[in-house]
Amino acid sequence: MNSDAEAGLQQRNAEDFSLFLGGPLFQLLRRTRLTDDALQLARRRVIAITLFTWLPLLVLSTLEGRALHGVAVPFLFDAEVHVRFLVAIPLLIAAELLVQDRIGSVPRMFLERHLIPEADMPRFKAAVASAYRLRNSVVAEVLLIVAVYAVGVLLVWRHYVAMDAATWYSTRTDQGTQLSLAGIWLGYFSLPVFQFLICRWYFRIFIWARFLWQVSRIQLKLIPTHPDRVGGLGFLSLAVQGFTVLAAALGALLSAFLADRILHLGAPLTNFMFEIGGMVVFVQCLALGPLLVFAPQLAAAKRVGTREYGTLAESYVRAFDTKWLRGGAAPGEELLGSGDIQSLADLGNSLEVVKGMRIVPVTRDDVVRLAIVTLAPVAPLLLTMMPLEELIRRLLGVVF
Repeated sequence: MNSDAEAGLQQRNAEDFSLFLGGPLFQLLRRTRLTDDALQLARRRVIAITLFTWLPLLVLSTLEGRALHGVAVPFLFDAEVHVRFLVAIPLLIAAELLVQDRIGSVPRMFLERHLIPEADMPRFKAAVASAYRLRNSVVAEVLLIVAVYAVGVLLVWRHYVAMDAATWYSTRTDQGTQLSLAGIWLGYFSLPVFQFLICRWYFRIFIWARFLWQVSRIQLKLIPTHPDRVGGLGFLSLAVQGFTVLAAALGALLSAFLADRILHLGAPLTNFMFEIGGMVVFVQCLALGPLLVFAPQLAAAKRVGTREYGTLAESYVRAFDTKWLRGGAAPGEELLGSGDIQSLADLGNSLEVVKGMRIVPVTRDDVVRLAIVTLAPVAPLLLTMMPLEELIRRLLGVVF
């Protein structure tokens, strides 16, 4: 590739950043017409993946007589499997579109707001190009597939996720766990597809975090008096909104996991407070953690801004005091109508903005929104602790 073409590619990458428009899976989906160049056709992807992952489980469990009865946890009463393949996968696909929309303009905003010094422009373009190389890596996605089968299925699912009871997918024998036909399809086809999709999500977040970390190594031209109170990085908070659908998907998975153990194994909801709190923290780390890399620069900008604008304010206030309170004003000059008062107020407002700078480009609303979206799917499980009427009565007692 010649230098002009490479420069043009870097410019397009900076203008239309994407974590999803590349990689072996994306190319496969394009060839099978399950997506286009803009990541549309989401409905096709949902239908195709559902037909491959969920429908065979229904057919096989029905043929084996485990769909409605015959075991402690029949297929149709297994909340986890239905949420995993009928709710979480569509949400993961929808989240790609939302994140694509929210972070696509981030590199362009760094340029449009002149945050990148001209001397560091090659480093910034190199960070964008590096993110694209990692996103398009064949080796990375092959390793994800290996990890899914070696760790996700054989270790995590069999030892930590699968229920310790007779289910539609497995039964306990003296020789160990025996998978049914539906269980074989679940363990070797359906579950790996789901785990690959969610691990691919985590890998894309790693690319995002790595890109932001590389940008944070550049000495950004932050403005302490910027009204967004994060030196001009306020646009990064919009990227957090893109992860709300991912938070909903993870919350739904947690809710289904807990529901199966509450309804079929008799465990109380209170036994899972650690898991619930851990999921909230995990989602916050996924969505907000990558933005924390800018904290050192924002803290430094706040310190420098406080010192410099404090010095400027002291100089102006002293001049104002000398002029208007110590007889320094020219004869006949009136304070009324003078711009000095407005300038004094503007300077005070600027100093307050500097003092109110946040050291992370994250708002309280971002934190609360992610927590609510994550916990919302778990809320119906409160009905397992008390009747709906009692829950409503207690809520009304708190509100009124």
